[in-house]
Amino acid sequence: MNNLVSVIIPVYNCDRYLAQAIQSVLDQTYQPLEIIVVDDGSTDSSAEVAKSFGSAVQYCFQVNSGTAAARNRAIELAKGDFFAFLDADDVWVEDKLTRQMAAFSSQPDLDAVFGQVQQFLSPELPENMKGKLHCPTELMPGHIPSALLIKRDSFLRVGLFETQWKLAEFASWQVRATELKLRTMTLPDLVAKRRIHESNKGIQKRQYQIEYTRILKSSLDRRRSQS
Repeated sequence: MNNLVSVIIPVYNCDRYLAQAIQSVLDQTYQPLEIIVVDDGSTDSSAEVAKSFGSAVQYCFQVNSGTAAARNRAIELAKGDFFAFLDADDVWVEDKLTRQMAAFSSQPDLDAVFGQVQQFLSPELPENMKGKLHCPTELMPGHIPSALLIKRDSFLRVGLFETQWKLAEFASWQVRATELKLRTMTLPDLVAKRRIHESNKGIQKRQYQIEYTRILKSSLDRRRSQS
Protein backbone atom coordinates (compact mmCIF):
# COMPACT_ATOMS: atom_id res chain seq x y z
CA MET A 1 0.00 0.00 0.00
CA ASN A 2 1.29 3.47 -0.89
CA ASN A 3 0.66 6.37 1.46
CA LEU A 4 -0.49 8.77 -1.25
CA VAL A 5 -3.72 10.55 -0.31
CA SER A 6 -5.96 11.53 -3.21
CA VAL A 7 -7.87 14.66 -2.23
CA ILE A 8 -11.13 14.96 -4.17
CA ILE A 9 -12.83 18.35 -4.51
CA PRO A 10 -16.07 18.62 -6.53
CA VAL A 11 -16.99 22.17 -7.46
CA TYR A 12 -20.02 23.83 -9.00
CA ASN A 13 -20.13 27.63 -9.22
CA CYS A 14 -18.07 28.04 -6.07
CA ASP A 15 -15.32 30.39 -7.25
CA ARG A 16 -15.75 32.58 -4.17
CA TYR A 17 -14.58 29.81 -1.81
CA LEU A 18 -12.59 27.34 -3.92
CA ALA A 19 -9.16 28.96 -3.52
CA GLN A 20 -9.41 28.82 0.27
CA ALA A 21 -10.40 25.14 0.12
CA ILE A 22 -7.47 24.24 -2.14
CA GLN A 23 -5.02 26.27 -0.07
CA SER A 24 -6.10 24.43 3.07
CA VAL A 25 -5.03 21.20 1.35
CA LEU A 26 -1.70 22.65 0.21
CA ASP A 27 -1.08 23.77 3.81
CA GLN A 28 -1.37 20.21 5.13
CA THR A 29 1.53 18.98 7.26
CA TYR A 30 1.09 15.55 5.64
CA GLN A 31 2.68 14.44 2.37
CA PRO A 32 2.39 12.89 -0.20
CA LEU A 33 -0.96 13.94 -1.60
CA GLU A 34 -2.59 14.80 -4.90
CA ILE A 35 -5.45 17.27 -5.45
CA ILE A 36 -8.15 16.48 -8.00
CA VAL A 37 -10.75 19.16 -8.71
CA VAL A 38 -13.72 18.05 -10.80
CA ASP A 39 -15.72 20.98 -12.14
CA ASP A 40 -19.35 19.94 -12.49
CA GLY A 41 -20.20 22.34 -15.32
CA SER A 42 -19.55 25.64 -13.50
CA THR A 43 -20.46 28.85 -15.31
CA ASP A 44 -18.51 31.14 -12.97
CA SER A 45 -14.71 31.45 -12.56
CA SER A 46 -14.19 28.14 -10.76
CA ALA A 47 -12.05 26.81 -13.63
CA GLU A 48 -9.74 29.82 -13.52
CA VAL A 49 -9.39 29.53 -9.75
CA ALA A 50 -8.45 25.84 -9.93
CA LYS A 51 -6.03 26.35 -12.82
CA SER A 52 -4.33 29.25 -11.02
CA PHE A 53 -2.69 26.66 -8.73
CA GLY A 54 -0.84 25.20 -11.72
CA SER A 55 0.53 21.67 -11.48
CA ALA A 56 -0.48 21.41 -7.80
CA VAL A 57 -4.05 20.73 -8.91
CA GLN A 58 -5.34 18.20 -11.44
CA TYR A 59 -8.38 19.89 -12.99
CA CYS A 60 -11.14 18.04 -14.82
CA PHE A 61 -14.33 19.50 -16.36
CA GLN A 62 -17.56 17.60 -16.88
CA VAL A 63 -21.04 18.50 -18.07
CA ASN A 64 -23.24 19.25 -15.07
CA SER A 65 -24.15 15.86 -13.62
CA GLY A 66 -24.25 16.40 -9.86
CA THR A 67 -21.88 16.09 -6.92
CA ALA A 68 -22.00 12.29 -6.84
CA ALA A 69 -20.93 12.03 -10.48
CA ALA A 70 -18.17 14.60 -9.92
CA ARG A 71 -16.73 12.66 -7.00
CA ASN A 72 -17.00 9.41 -8.96
CA ARG A 73 -15.08 10.96 -11.86
CA ALA A 74 -12.31 12.04 -9.49
CA ILE A 75 -12.13 8.52 -8.06
CA GLU A 76 -11.52 7.22 -11.57
CA LEU A 77 -8.53 9.57 -11.83
CA ALA A 78 -7.18 9.02 -8.31
CA LYS A 79 -3.86 7.22 -7.83
CA GLY A 80 -3.75 7.12 -4.03
CA ASP A 81 -4.48 4.23 -1.70
CA PHE A 82 -6.37 6.68 0.51
CA PHE A 83 -9.26 8.96 -0.46
CA ALA A 84 -10.08 12.25 1.23
CA PHE A 85 -12.98 14.47 0.25
CA LEU A 86 -13.33 18.22 0.60
CA ASP A 87 -16.35 20.26 -0.41
CA ALA A 88 -15.36 23.41 -2.29
CA ASP A 89 -16.85 25.69 0.37
CA ASP A 90 -15.22 23.97 3.37
CA VAL A 91 -11.65 24.11 4.69
CA TRP A 92 -9.34 21.73 6.51
CA VAL A 93 -7.17 22.41 9.54
CA GLU A 94 -3.51 21.98 8.64
CA ASP A 95 -2.89 18.73 10.54
CA LYS A 96 -6.07 16.93 9.45
CA LEU A 97 -4.37 14.30 7.33
CA THR A 98 -1.43 13.90 9.72
CA ARG A 99 -3.76 13.04 12.60
CA GLN A 100 -5.93 10.72 10.54
CA MET A 101 -2.99 8.85 8.98
CA ALA A 102 -1.56 8.41 12.48
CA ALA A 103 -4.81 6.71 13.47
CA PHE A 104 -4.42 4.27 10.58
CA SER A 105 -0.83 3.58 11.65
CA SER A 106 -1.88 2.80 15.22
CA GLN A 107 -4.90 0.73 14.17
CA PRO A 108 -4.16 -0.85 10.77
CA ASP A 109 -7.52 -2.67 10.66
CA LEU A 110 -9.45 0.59 10.40
CA ASP A 111 -11.32 1.29 7.17
CA ALA A 112 -12.07 4.98 7.69
CA VAL A 113 -11.32 7.85 10.05
CA PHE A 114 -13.52 10.88 10.71
CA GLY A 115 -12.91 13.80 13.06
CA GLN A 116 -14.59 16.78 14.65
CA VAL A 117 -16.10 19.60 12.59
CA GLN A 118 -16.76 23.22 13.46
CA GLN A 119 -19.28 25.34 11.60
CA PHE A 120 -18.71 28.99 10.76
CA LEU A 121 -20.73 31.74 9.11
CA SER A 122 -19.22 32.86 5.83
CA PRO A 123 -17.81 36.38 6.33
CA GLU A 124 -19.54 37.91 3.31
CA LEU A 125 -23.03 37.23 4.69
CA PRO A 126 -24.96 40.42 5.54
CA GLU A 127 -25.55 40.94 9.24
CA ASN A 128 -29.32 40.46 8.96
CA MET A 129 -28.74 37.08 7.28
CA LYS A 130 -26.25 35.98 9.94
CA GLY A 131 -28.90 36.56 12.56
CA LYS A 132 -31.31 34.22 10.79
CA LEU A 133 -28.94 31.30 10.24
CA HIS A 134 -28.46 28.72 12.98
CA CYS A 135 -24.74 28.13 13.39
CA PRO A 136 -23.59 26.47 16.62
CA THR A 137 -19.80 26.81 16.90
CA GLU A 138 -19.03 23.93 19.28
CA LEU A 139 -17.17 20.94 17.89
CA MET A 140 -19.36 18.11 16.64
CA PRO A 141 -18.60 14.65 15.24
CA GLY A 142 -18.05 15.26 11.55
CA HIS A 143 -19.78 12.57 9.54
CA ILE A 144 -19.54 14.66 6.39
CA PRO A 145 -17.33 14.26 3.31
CA SER A 146 -14.86 16.95 4.37
CA ALA A 147 -14.05 15.10 7.60
CA LEU A 148 -13.43 11.66 6.08
CA LEU A 149 -10.23 9.81 5.23
CA ILE A 150 -10.74 6.28 3.92
CA LYS A 151 -8.71 3.47 2.41
CA ARG A 152 -9.27 3.07 -1.33
CA ASP A 153 -10.15 -0.61 -1.03
CA SER A 154 -12.63 0.05 1.76
CA PHE A 155 -14.35 2.79 -0.22
CA LEU A 156 -14.66 0.63 -3.32
CA ARG A 157 -16.03 -2.24 -1.23
CA VAL A 158 -18.98 0.02 -0.42
CA GLY A 159 -19.13 1.32 -3.99
CA LEU A 160 -19.29 4.63 -5.80
CA PHE A 161 -21.68 7.44 -4.88
CA GLU A 162 -25.20 6.91 -6.20
CA THR A 163 -25.97 9.58 -8.77
CA GLN A 164 -29.75 9.53 -8.36
CA TRP A 165 -29.37 11.52 -5.12
CA LYS A 166 -28.80 15.24 -5.66
CA LEU A 167 -28.18 16.23 -2.03
CA ALA A 168 -27.99 13.04 0.07
CA GLU A 169 -25.42 11.10 -1.96
CA PHE A 170 -23.02 10.94 1.00
CA ALA A 171 -25.74 9.85 3.40
CA SER A 172 -26.63 7.07 0.99
CA TRP A 173 -22.98 5.96 0.86
CA GLN A 174 -22.76 6.03 4.67
CA VAL A 175 -25.85 3.87 5.03
CA ARG A 176 -24.31 1.27 2.72
CA ALA A 177 -21.01 1.48 4.63
CA THR A 178 -22.89 0.83 7.88
CA GLU A 179 -24.61 -2.19 6.34
CA LEU A 180 -21.16 -3.60 5.46
CA LYS A 181 -19.91 -2.90 9.01
CA LEU A 182 -16.94 -0.78 7.98
CA ARG A 183 -14.56 -0.22 10.87
CA THR A 184 -14.47 3.50 11.55
CA MET A 185 -13.05 5.88 14.14
CA THR A 186 -14.00 9.46 14.93
CA LEU A 187 -11.09 11.45 16.33
CA PRO A 188 -11.67 13.95 19.14
CA ASP A 189 -9.64 16.51 17.16
CA LEU A 190 -10.91 19.28 14.89
CA VAL A 191 -10.22 18.31 11.28
CA ALA A 192 -12.48 20.52 9.15
CA LYS A 193 -14.50 23.71 9.20
CA ARG A 194 -17.88 23.75 7.49
CA ARG A 195 -18.99 27.01 5.95
CA ILE A 196 -22.57 28.15 6.38
CA HIS A 197 -23.81 30.41 3.59
CA GLU A 198 -27.03 31.23 1.78
CA SER A 199 -27.01 28.48 -0.82
CA ASN A 200 -26.65 25.52 1.57
CA LYS A 201 -29.75 26.24 3.66
CA GLY A 202 -33.50 26.60 3.24
CA ILE A 203 -35.22 24.58 0.53
CA GLN A 204 -32.20 22.31 0.09
CA LYS A 205 -32.64 21.07 3.64
CA ARG A 206 -36.21 19.98 2.89
CA GLN A 207 -35.10 18.21 -0.28
CA TYR A 208 -32.32 16.47 1.66
CA GLN A 209 -34.82 15.16 4.20
CA ILE A 210 -37.01 13.75 1.41
CA GLU A 211 -34.04 11.95 -0.15
CA TYR A 212 -32.78 10.66 3.20
CA THR A 213 -36.18 9.15 4.00
CA ARG A 214 -36.07 7.27 0.69
CA ILE A 215 -32.51 6.09 1.37
CA LEU A 216 -33.48 4.68 4.76
CA LYS A 217 -36.47 2.90 3.22
CA SER A 218 -34.19 1.34 0.57
CA SER A 219 -31.81 0.19 3.30
CA LEU A 220 -34.65 -1.36 5.28
CA ASP A 221 -35.88 -3.15 2.16
CA ARG A 222 -32.39 -4.56 1.53
CA ARG A 223 -32.12 -5.85 5.09
CA ARG A 224 -35.55 -7.47 4.92
CA SER A 225 -34.66 -9.23 1.67
CA GLN A 226 -31.52 -10.65 3.28
CA SER A 227 -33.24 -11.93 6.43
